[in-house]
Amino acid sequence: MFGFASSSSTQKEKSEKKVEEVVRDFVAKDSSAIYTFDSERGAPQSTLCRESGPGKKECIQVQMYVTKLFEAMQANGFYCSLPSDPTQTHMECKPMPKV
Repeated sequence: MFGFASSSSTQKEKSEKKVEEVVRDFVAKDSSAIYTFDSERGAPQSTLCRESGPGKKECIQVQMYVTKLFEAMQANGFYCSLPSDPTQTHMECKPMPKV
């Protein structure tokens, strides 16, 4: 019984690492772009989008809660916040200046 729980826990950690790698790889393609993400309340998946110019938007679905995606974006060097428009509910992530 304990072995199964441990194995399941290990599989979950591997799955989370794979999702974090997907996010890191997506962000690495254009680390100077502005990114946005959103999801339904409490949903285990989120939509992460890259805006690299007028009319240029590329999005991916990731199996990650918004809170974890927020942490992943910060770990990749982005500052994330709500937009200034109160009717918008997505998060905007901008690259932090390199020191």
